[in-house]
Parts: sequence; structure tokens; C-alpha cells
Amino acid sequence: MLCFSEKQSTNMASLTIFTLSCLFSVLPFSKFTEAAGLIGVNYGRVANDLPQPAKVVELLKSNGINRVKLYDTDSEVLTALANSGISVVVALPNELLSSTATDQTFADNWVQANISKYYPSTMIEVIAVGNEVFADSKSTQFLVPAMKNVYSSLEKYNLSSIKLSSPIALSALQNSYPSSAGSFKSDLIEPVLKPMFEFLRQTGSYLMVNAYPFFAYSANSDKISLDYALFKENPGVVDSGNGLKYTTLFEAQLDAVFAAMKAVQYDDVKVVVSETGWPSKGDENEIGAGQENAASYNGNLIRRVLTGSGTPLRPQDPLNVYLFALFNENQKTGPTSEKNYGLFYPNEEKVYSVPFTQEELENGQSTPAANGSKSQVPAPPAGDMSKSSVGQTWCVANSQVGEKKLQAGLDYACGEGGADCSPIQSGSDCYQPNTLEAHASYAFNSYYQKMARGAGTCDFGGAAFVVAQAPKYGNCDFPTRY
Repeated sequence: MLCFSEKQSTNMASLTIFTLSCLFSVLPFSKFTEAAGLIGVNYGRVANDLPQPAKVVELLKSNGINRVKLYDTDSEVLTALANSGISVVVALPNELLSSTATDQTFADNWVQANISKYYPSTMIEVIAVGNEVFADSKSTQFLVPAMKNVYSSLEKYNLSSIKLSSPIALSALQNSYPSSAGSFKSDLIEPVLKPMFEFLRQTGSYLMVNAYPFFAYSANSDKISLDYALFKENPGVVDSGNGLKYTTLFEAQLDAVFAAMKAVQYDDVKVVVSETGWPSKGDENEIGAGQENAASYNGNLIRRVLTGSGTPLRPQDPLNVYLFALFNENQKTGPTSEKNYGLFYPNEEKVYSVPFTQEELENGQSTPAANGSKSQVPAPPAGDMSKSSVGQTWCVANSQVGEKKLQAGLDYACGEGGADCSPIQSGSDCYQPNTLEAHASYAFNSYYQKMARGAGTCDFGGAAFVVAQAPKYGNCDFPTRY
């Protein structure tokens, strides 16, 4: 699961934007015409203790969750989702963008191996091409060409009903306050944003946006009302530019995106919130993280989506949202909150209870647990699930994914990723042992340390994971900081 943690501050705390990128979500375009919005969940798997995919599908179905977003095209997961009635979003990872953009045959082969093989038994409705691509400037140039090549492949294999999009972080905004003055960063508009918006318009697709009010509140709790962040009753904030009143930070953030799109004349393109959530646990300095606030944010957001209209700026467009995330993920890097966005523990118990369906909302009931009983907020299960590793961390290769994925990740790290791969060249200190796993581990760690060990920078499409003990391959010392 590819995640980046970034933040962008504005001169007004009520709309300070902090984005956690990990990836988020899509819905059938025809659904935008429905009165109520739609809820889905992001199914990340940066953990070593999650249920098998077949059990996860049963968990989704038992809780009335019929839309799920993935961060890859894992064969076992897509097979488990076949004939489940669950709509699926899959992803083409950032490290494949350049190959996809420059080689139509590569795009054809990827679509055949990762889409045609499972569709229509698995209801793949959208392909997220890359994730928060702008966080890595070297990949930005490949985004739209990659989208176009994948689209050509879908047409070639009679799969053009599947939509394409790409999640962006709110850090793509140059200005965000007031919402009516929202604008994109000028260096992104002509090279990538306008071409992408035009592609979305021409193909009848929509923009994906990741929005996290938690980061704004946590960094500015002295200026931002917690009630404003949690969809609770509050006086609201009036936009000085258009006079619209905002009672939720979430909607203010979205309207800043809508205003930015209007400024570049693409306000007809629809938007899906591909990621949003609130952590149930965090470090001492992560103000606002906690089970009660997480339950309030996600519960109130679900109620807002299922019963309300759109935002103040786009009241006719229902809110369509994918929550982050399905599970707590114990191998995610960064602060404690990174591991604790889940709606469920890996043992399938709920972290807290929220309604997932209109029926539950109307009946005021909690969602049945997988065993049929009413789920209450359980105590955390035993095991190391809540605390981040203390001290240094490294990134190493996951040998279980196979040589193809390891090689693709190695090529990306040493190429576009800008990792220092000179020590693993023939005759250099870390050339031995001359194995793909050892060389990939060195390259992955070099990239990870270069990126300041940012959340999600040790992933490479599932080919890597974080460890808290220094890896050892031969006599090679793995650096911890660049």
C-alpha cells in the first residue's frame, strides 16, 4: 500500500490542509445521479496478521459493505471477491507508471494479466492509475500518458466500461482558504492537471481526492473546533468570498478543490473522496487521535453521506466516500496513528461501532458482527497492535511476492526513485550476496531512507516491508539516513 504523509498549511487554520496519502476510492459514475451518497472502504494490507481474503469478503458482506478499494491487483484478493456482489477499485502502482506510459504493449499485458483475467466475475469498476503521484515529481510526467495507454488497452479488450482515475492529495492545492479561493499549484496545472481533467471529462470519469481533517485539527487544535472537525453541532465558518457557511472542515476542504477545478474550467468533472478517516489511537503529540473521536468522525460522516446532499458549493452532487481503512495495519510506518485507522481489528472485531447501511441508520442499530451478535466497542486484542516501533527502521524486500515484483521494485528504486544503488554494482561493497532479494532490499532501503522514512515509502506494490532490526546481507551495512 503506497502512502505518503504530507501537509500544506494555509493562512487560516479552519482550512489548513494536511494529507495522508495512502491511497483511496471510486464509485460507478452512474451512481452520482442518486439522491444519497455512497460509502465504501479501503482494504489495505500492510500487515502480517490480517484474515485471509476469503474471510475478509465474508466480513464485508456481513456488515453490508459492498464497495471496496484496493491498492494493487493481488490475485488472491481479486479471486476471493469474484461473484461476491462487491464493487472493486484496483490500482496500478506508481512504480509501473513509466513503463505503462511509454510502452503500449506493457499496458496491454498489464490489463490482460490484472483485469481481463478476473473481470467480470470480479466487479472491477475503476482502475486507480498511480496514487498521489504528485508527491514524486519524477513520476508526474508519466501519469496522463499511462492513463491513456491503459484506456487504449481497455478498449482493445472490450473493457471500456471500466473507468480510470488517479487519487490526488490536497497538497496539490496552492490556496485553500477561503474555500471559494481554492486554486491548484501553478506548476501542476498545465503539465498534468488540465490534461488529466480533460481525459476524465472525455471518458466520463471523475477525480479522486484524499481528504483528512484529522491532520488539520491535530496540528491546530488551538484554532480549529473539534466539533467542526467531527461533524458535530458548531457555529460554523462563513466563506468571505461567497458567503457560504461551513459547519464541517471536511466539506470546506472539498469545496476548495471544487473551486480550484472551476478556476481551470473543469468544474463539470465529478469528484469521489477516495480516502478519509480518523485514527483510533495515536502518539501523545497526535492531538485528537482516539477511539471516541474516530467513532464520531466516521459515524457522523456516514450519516452525512447517506442522508444529506452535497457540499455548500455543490449541493446537487451527493458525497461519495471511501473510508480509510478496513483494518488496523501493524506494519505501517510512521507515528502510532498510521497503524490505527482501521474500522476492524485483524481478529475481525470492530474497533468501534458505526452504521454502514441506510437500513441500520434508519433503525438506529449497530452493525451485526460476523458471528451474528451485536458488535460493541471491544477491548484491543492481545498482541503488538498499537505502538509504533521505537528507534530506527529499515526497508527490506518481501521474497514471498516473487521475482517479477521484486525486479520491478528494484528497477523503480534505482531508476525513477533515485535510490543510491552504486553499492550493489559488481565489485562494490554490497554486491555480495548477488541475489535479487539482497539487491532489492538495499535499493528499497536506500529509497526509504532518502524519503525520510515517510509513511508508505516502503511498499513497492507489496514487494517490501519495514523492519525494526538492522538487516544483514553478507558484510553489507544498510544506511539509516541520507
